[in-house]
Amino acid sequence: MILSDKKILEGIEDGSIVIDPFRRKSLGTNSYDVHLSQYLAVYIDDVLDAKKHNQIKEIIIPEEGYVIHPGTLYLGVTEEYTETHNSVPFLEGKSSIGRLGIDIHATAGKGDVGFCNKWTLEISCIHPVRIYAGMPIGQLIYFQIEGDIENYYNKKKNAKYNQRSDKPTESMMWKNF
Repeated sequence: MILSDKKILEGIEDGSIVIDPFRRKSLGTNSYDVHLSQYLAVYIDDVLDAKKHNQIKEIIIPEEGYVIHPGTLYLGVTEEYTETHNSVPFLEGKSSIGRLGIDIHATAGKGDVGFCNKWTLEISCIHPVRIYAGMPIGQLIYFQIEGDIENYYNKKKNAKYNQRSDKPTESMMWKNF
């Protein structure tokens, strides 16, 4: 079951959903709009290695925006820090972003119960597009869970993305080997 705007607000009031900063105007009928922060990153090497820690280069989006290009994976991050303690958040691109030919995630659209962080975005595009810090980039949709939770994400010892960051986080796949 997808949470409605009223259920999302109830979750914010009781602390089971945290969105910081929370903007009431970003709350939709059954989703919450998240915004692109000023930070992007790109991988330095042309060939990435799943067994190695691939380094990234930071980009700060200037006031006049930044043009992203096809063939490059850009790591972005939401302005919003979120926590979910009894629902599963899904991050989807906004239709207006999709109509510009922008994808905001390659595979990582689902969060886990207990996820407490900003969302790293895996941004790609079909043709060059100028993007801006603070623009709505995606929407969080919350699904109600059924049953008790044994293993909250923020309490897992082997969770790779628990360290809070305002900047995009590169792949930590190498920690699996």
